[in-house]
Amino acid sequence: MTLRLSDDEAEALRRRAETEQRSMQDIARTAVREYVERHDRDDDVDRAAAWVTTNFREALDRLGRA
Repeated sequence: MTLRLSDDEAEALRRRAETEQRSMQDIARTAVREYVERHDRDDDVDRAAAWVTTNFREALDRLGRA
């Protein structure tokens, strides 16, 4: 895989890597991993909310009228 960054993105990544005394590759890999994990959790929450809505629709409707 090749990751092409704009000059500004590459410079920001370089500065962050220097600040953290890590490689640019390590920073980028961490960012990708965190992005995927965050979106996987969001998907899990969406599925759980859909399940609750489907299985407890009547109770939710009654709560909404209370």
